[in-house]
Amino acid sequence: MRRLPLSALQAFEAAARTGSFRAASDELSISPSAVSHAVRKLESLMGTPLFERQRRAVYLNAAGEALMRHVSAGLDEMRQGIETVGARSGNLLRLHCAPSMAAQWLLPRLRGLLAGLPGLEVRLSAGVDYPRFEHDEFDADICYGPPRQEGLIVIPLGEETVTPLCAPELAERIQSVRDLLAAELIDSDNKRVRWNNWFQVNDTAPPAPRGSRFDRSFMAIAAAVDGMGVALESTRLAEREIAQGRLVAPLAGRAQDVRYVGHYLVFPRVAKARRSVRMFAKWMTQELALPAPKI
Repeated sequence: MRRLPLSALQAFEAAARTGSFRAASDELSISPSAVSHAVRKLESLMGTPLFERQRRAVYLNAAGEALMRHVSAGLDEMRQGIETVGARSGNLLRLHCAPSMAAQWLLPRLRGLLAGLPGLEVRLSAGVDYPRFEHDEFDADICYGPPRQEGLIVIPLGEETVTPLCAPELAERIQSVRDLLAAELIDSDNKRVRWNNWFQVNDTAPPAPRGSRFDRSFMAIAAAVDGMGVALESTRLAEREIAQGRLVAPLAGRAQDVRYVGHYLVFPRVAKARRSVRMFAKWMTQELALPAPKI
């Protein structure tokens, strides 16, 4: 053990997990050749090859798979120990979130989150780009749509209901699906469920595009509150406006809503050692009345 450098074990674990010396080098902020050299040194010290090498990828052989199980568990234990001892670091949550989920759902709950978890510090960044967690800038992400990166812990955040929403004064004119054909329909460009999908579910040919268009749900919701038309939005994102009576669902019980999993809490496997990530995952699933995450 005295002859095995920790850096070589870290390079081995990253290359094994990502299947690429280049991806491992990006994660560790060293060159691919440095990763390759560290792995070859480890293989020399171990006295056996650990990878099957191809042109642009590497694959663990039987010996590598056996070692990976122990090294991965050992590094996780080390990270957890460091988090436990470094209380301030363990209480800091660097969170990335989809913009509308941040503005409409998370921010209104942030005060309650911090009150319920004393000592937790949250640094929140909202954006549409999916963080790849390669440079340790974020601990977790609440993303819209399935994550695009493999090797992450993924917690689906339950089904959302998508339904037409409008200001109460407009609702009186909308008694059936066909009434929407003459209404001003507010569209959101980046949503997975749009008006065409909703009309198809309700066996009605969609009208020609018209009305206002926005690229974020929080703007579409605000426009609907201001009486600019009918928005097709998630009741989760519009829950405050619905609870306050500023938005209503005029076709509730009279049309078919669309239900789908829209958001996911994701984080790299190494982040589960962080106390802040575990606390936040547990809190979020409790808020959404979902089963406790198994992490």
